[in-house]
Amino acid sequence: MKRAGRVSAGLVLYRINTGHIEVLLAHPGGPLFARKDDGHWTIPKGQPDEGEDLLETAQREFFEEVGYRPIGPFIKLGSIQQKGGKIVHAWACVGDLPGDHEHKCNTFKMEWPIGSGAVRSFPEIDKVCFFPLLEARRKIKETQSPLLDRLEEMLRLSESGSA
Repeated sequence: MKRAGRVSAGLVLYRINTGHIEVLLAHPGGPLFARKDDGHWTIPKGQPDEGEDLLETAQREFFEEVGYRPIGPFIKLGSIQQKGGKIVHAWACVGDLPGDHEHKCNTFKMEWPIGSGAVRSFPEIDKVCFFPLLEARRKIKETQSPLLDRLEEMLRLSESGSA
């Protein structure tokens, strides 16, 4: 059973590649997003079940949408509010997808084409990709970009603290 309210929890998987931050983003599946790119990618996220811990939700949803379980540790990035009012809680985790990783995720059903009466199944997420931080800022939903800012600041602080 889903929790009441418009709340989601997700993970920002990141890696450092040749000294630069790269983040994993997910592209929504289905025909409504087929031709949409910049400004439409998202962090892997989803709604909590009733009574479910938000970090557990983020980890479960990441697995359901990406097909991979990050190990952690997980660092809280706080929350943002999307244009539709949904509150998204996020955590960062360093990691990488295995070289042989094949994207797998849950599906959803919708009438397509709209008005046809035909119901088809589509992947929730049709692709995932690591992007350098600058490109990720262009790809991600505008309301989620503060999560990338917080990740960058967190990494900058941890780097200066270890110097």
